[in-house]
Amino acid sequence: GEPIRVLVTGAAGQIAYSLLYSIAKGDVFGKDQVTPAMCYHTAMNKLCPTCTKPFLSFQPLILVLLDITPVMTVLDGIVMELQDCALPLLREVIPTDKEEVAFKDLDIAILVGSMPRKEGMERKDLLQANAKIFKSQGAALDKYAKKSVKVVVVGNPANTNCLIASKSAPSIPKENFSCLTRLDHNRAKSQIALKLGVSANDVKNVIIWGNHSSTQYPDVSHAKVNVKGKEVGVYEAIKDDSWLKGDFILTVQQRGAAVIKARKLSSAMSAAKAICDHVRDIWFGTPAGEFVSMGVISDGNSYGVPEGLLYSFPVVIKDKTWKFVEGLPINDFSREKMNLTAKELIEEKETAVQFLSSA
Repeated sequence: GEPIRVLVTGAAGQIAYSLLYSIAKGDVFGKDQVTPAMCYHTAMNKLCPTCTKPFLSFQPLILVLLDITPVMTVLDGIVMELQDCALPLLREVIPTDKEEVAFKDLDIAILVGSMPRKEGMERKDLLQANAKIFKSQGAALDKYAKKSVKVVVVGNPANTNCLIASKSAPSIPKENFSCLTRLDHNRAKSQIALKLGVSANDVKNVIIWGNHSSTQYPDVSHAKVNVKGKEVGVYEAIKDDSWLKGDFILTVQQRGAAVIKARKLSSAMSAAKAICDHVRDIWFGTPAGEFVSMGVISDGNSYGVPEGLLYSFPVVIKDKTWKFVEGLPINDFSREKMNLTAKELIEEKETAVQFLSSA
């Protein structure tokens, strides 16, 4: 088939260093897929008596790496490494510092690069710097990318950067834009699993509501865990409401800062894994009976979140289209937390709009 064309921005950075290899070796789009395509031997849409397996359709990839001009030599080194991996899926790697090259005919855009927060920088300063970047990249998506492109924003402040990019690409459906809260989702799953001594795969349907910031609300009110072959609610399994409403939430909210304090660098390996999880679910859908957390446009939600925000909700995905998980009861504790993070996002949006209107 036609190669999937995938852009990663900030491609010389540490997150991309883990991410690019994972994508290229098949962790996201699959190493191979059984399809009803033509058999090698008979060119028929059915199994050939000569074949011992169904036709395997390998999904080739083109990776486009965008970063700023001063680090182009770093990108050259990354290209050489990817070539030296001798990965069967990887057809081409294109390093560039030009938006018209990077955003051309994309199927997936993973926007990792952003202006990092520096010492002494106020949050509004960070928003102003990134408003320019994501306005420009949104316009480039609008001009050069496929209208079906799926856009995932990772660079912080991710929710508001994603909203800016979407508003700057009016010809691309706003539902095609999402931001990464899967790392927070994975952190929440892991904390529950560690507490109970089970695998992270035994925990499902945790929710991250709101902003990818310290106001986010990790919610396990609707989460389930498999304990000794029986699926039960997390609150029932843990039997410690004070921990679930206190230290658990704080640990997930502040995990990124804890990693920086310990490692002297921000999360990279876990962030790359979360991006892979996020994009793979967009491409192939969510498992039956499970939902995931994703920052998406709040329009049409049934949870009282103001419209026009890029807010993390529980979603299910099918045929590359996400839908809100509907009908989850929200208690007073959760409502207060959800409103708090929405308030922060409203303030961020207002600040970003001011910068964009004056740009």
